Amino acid sequence: MLIALLGAGLPALLGAALHPHVGQSYQETRLYFGTARPVGQSPVSEAEFNRFIDREVTPAFPEGLTVQDAHGQWRGKDGTIVHETSYEVVLLYPEKEADDRSVRIERIRRAYERQYEQDSVGRSDDEVTAEF
Repeated sequence: MLIALLGAGLPALLGAALHPHVGQSYQETRLYFGTARPVGQSPVSEAEFNRFIDREVTPAFPEGLTVQDAHGQWRGKDGTIVHETSYEVVLLYPEKEADDRSVRIERIRRAYERQYEQDSVGRSDDEVTAEF
């Protein structure tokens, strides 16, 4: 058993030794924007979402971002499962700027929630290594 465990770990150790650390410490934030609005209103359109990106997100992250089309679901306040078209926005920024960038991100989340009557905009954060 010990030999099997050592054998399984050896390639990982060897790989780490052959490939030194590349890149800088970055923070990766993913934002999840739904498009469903209250009953009787049409969903946020692609054109509306793109205008929001241009107006709110790009000025806060002019160095770049990634937008991905998605299909999500969430449980509404009334317990109903809502299926909706959604967008995932990926932001990468230097770890040393995390506090300042977090403030910007929270402004973006609140702006979308207000403008499009959303219960929330999801957010996840991870520490990553990246090089450009």
